[in-house]
Formats: sequence, C-alpha cells, structure tokens
Amino acid sequence: MNKMILTEAKLFLREPSGPIFAILLPLALLLGLGSIPGFQEASPELGGQRPIDTQLPGMMVILSVVTMALTALPAVLVTYRESGVLRRMSTTPVGPGRLLVAQVVNNVAVAVLATVLLVGLGNLVLGVAVPRNLLAFAGVFLLGSASMFGLGLLIAAVAPSAKSAPGIGSLLMFPLLFVGGMWIPRELLPDLVRRIGDFLPLAPFAQALRDTWAGQAPQPLHLAVMAATLLVTGVLAARFFRWE
Repeated sequence: MNKMILTEAKLFLREPSGPIFAILLPLALLLGLGSIPGFQEASPELGGQRPIDTQLPGMMVILSVVTMALTALPAVLVTYRESGVLRRMSTTPVGPGRLLVAQVVNNVAVAVLATVLLVGLGNLVLGVAVPRNLLAFAGVFLLGSASMFGLGLLIAAVAPSAKSAPGIGSLLMFPLLFVGGMWIPRELLPDLVRRIGDFLPLAPFAQALRDTWAGQAPQPLHLAVMAATLLVTGVLAARFFRWE
C-alpha cells in the first residue's frame, strides 16, 4: 500500500498544476485580502472579531479542500477509468481499490499541507490567531474533508467522461461555497439561505471550522450533517462506481 501511495504521489507531481492551485490560490487570497485594512478591523456582524481571525482563514481552508475533492480527484479517477487503468488493475493482485485509497491519501495530504501553510503563514505575516480549540479543529477538518472527498468519489462514480468530471464538481462547488460564506459571511446571508446551508455538506464544515478556530465547540447539527454526508456519499459512490 505504501508503495502504491508513493507511486501515485510521483504521478501526482508530474502534473502539479492542481496541487499548486489548491495550495497557492488560498494562500495568496489570505495574504492579499488579509492585508486590506478593512479585513483587520473588528466587525459587529462577526461578534466583534476581525474577518482575518476566523472568517477569512477558515474559508481559505475550505477552498483548498473542495478544490482537491470536487475537481482534482474526480478528474483523475475518471481519466484512469477511461484509459483502462482501473480495468487492468482489477485483474492484478494489487486491485483498483488500493489505487483509490492512494489517490484519496495524496489529495488529503495536499489539503493538509495547504491548511498548515495557511495557519502558519497567516499567523507569522498577518498575526492571524491559530485555532484556539486545536484538537476540535483537527477533528472537524478530518470529518469535513472526508465528507467532501466522499462527494468527490460520488462525482467520479457518475461522471460520464474525464472532461465532464471537473465541470460537475465546479457546478456543485460554487453554490456550496456561496452558502458556506465564501464571498459573503454567513451572518449576512438571508435567514432562509443560511438555514438551507446548515443542511448542505459544505456550510456546516465551514461554520464548524470557524467555531473551533474561535475556541468554541462545533454545533452537533453541523457534525451530524458532515457525518451523514460522508455516509450517504460513501454508500452511493460504492454502489455506482464503475471500474471500466
């Protein structure tokens, strides 16, 4: 298994545009937007916190995760299916299931690296507070990332072609980012939109990250939605995934 992960990592790095985009874009946005004076001022709508303390870095973490989960991972897996890689591996002792695991591990590793850089450089350059409830933050990150990658595997299962997989992921990603508070803080969204977002997979992830970043406990509803998303997408992906 370790050899498979290493092999896929080498192939992963031959086309580094996806991982670089998932790491550098959120980091550039954090450092660029975070240097704007307005983002460094306390906001009554955010409970007296500065946007760069929880809102902005939390959403940049989300952006990195969903970029890998909803666009990069499905595109690679569907390409492998179209080119016959999965079919050929199904006849070997290795099996295609290990390749799926290796792909998920490598994509999650990119998201983890991006998160570490966002937290570290955000603190060093902008004075962004590190997550105050670090253990809960790590748990929310793992659960939320798992739910997003479960959705990515479901996209890979149903996408008809490698060209369509990133498009399907993007069609899902941008509305989910909107209700999650990427462009407008969730506190400023209409109540109905915010309530709908609570039951979609990304907004609970975003809000739970923000809560733990601020030192608060994540809301049980948000944890339940992420867990349910992981369960449902995992079952559906396993049911509909095609090896050839």
